[in-house]
Amino acid sequence: MARPPSPEQAIDRLRRAFGGPAGHRTLHAKGRFYSGTFTATPEATALCRAGHLDGRPHEVTVRWSNAAGTARADAKPDIRGMAVKFWLDDGSATDLLGQTSPRFPTDDPEVFVAMTEATEKPLTLPLFLATHPGVLPTVVASLRAGAVGRPASFAEVTFYPIHAYGWLDADGNRTWVRYAFRPTATKGDRPTEELTGRDRLFDELAARLERGPVVHEVWVQVAGAGDDPHSATSVWKGARELLAGRIEVTAPVDDPEGGPMSSTPTVFDPSRVVDGIELSDDPILRYRPGAYTESVARRTTS
Repeated sequence: MARPPSPEQAIDRLRRAFGGPAGHRTLHAKGRFYSGTFTATPEATALCRAGHLDGRPHEVTVRWSNAAGTARADAKPDIRGMAVKFWLDDGSATDLLGQTSPRFPTDDPEVFVAMTEATEKPLTLPLFLATHPGVLPTVVASLRAGAVGRPASFAEVTFYPIHAYGWLDADGNRTWVRYAFRPTATKGDRPTEELTGRDRLFDELAARLERGPVVHEVWVQVAGAGDDPHSATSVWKGARELLAGRIEVTAPVDDPEGGPMSSTPTVFDPSRVVDGIELSDDPILRYRPGAYTESVARRTTS
């Protein structure tokens, strides 16, 4: 594994690649915020003592987004994101960041930055893939999952928080899990009006929410013997699945950041955990907080 770029170097390179607007996120620049609740199942409560998994409804803040570092039209192919902040009774929070790709392309931060740069220069992408054959299995998995596409709705696609987390029960026993946010919406739920503007996906969500909640079920894979929780690219072959809860998004909310250069940004950080949840040694997970801190600094002072 190559020496990872510093957070400053990584953000410099990603911002150059996209040429995104100052004061916005380096990636997932275009997104909107929503409110709702999360309620855990008894099966999840038994495996994890974290406060938001106690079976009672807990508030969530959700941000759906497009992955690019610019505010592209929603019709353009892209990976999509669903970031969720779970609020506990004491005001603390823990975050999960889902994406439409089921696995991360690499465990190496340098390779990820280089791949992201290459995707913005289509002529260089084949060369990148030829010189980095290790990313091909996850690229193929993403293509099969339709990760980079033109979805009809954020409400109809599955999002994968790619990192594994250790769940601790009341006795301190650890279970490694991976999450997936699976939609309950169907084609039959779609708004009748045709939506074709630059913000089509967000307009479609607004129309849905006027009729009722948008629901994603939270499923977890429970690692089996031999499954590696410390790699964002690993495939778990011995895992079992269980339904861990439901996220019900009920309404859009005003951007809590108040627009570019906000002094109080809302940060979704996959390493932000609470009692009852532990981080793995996944190198991508461990790298992300530093890059987020640098990105936040840029968009609050640019």
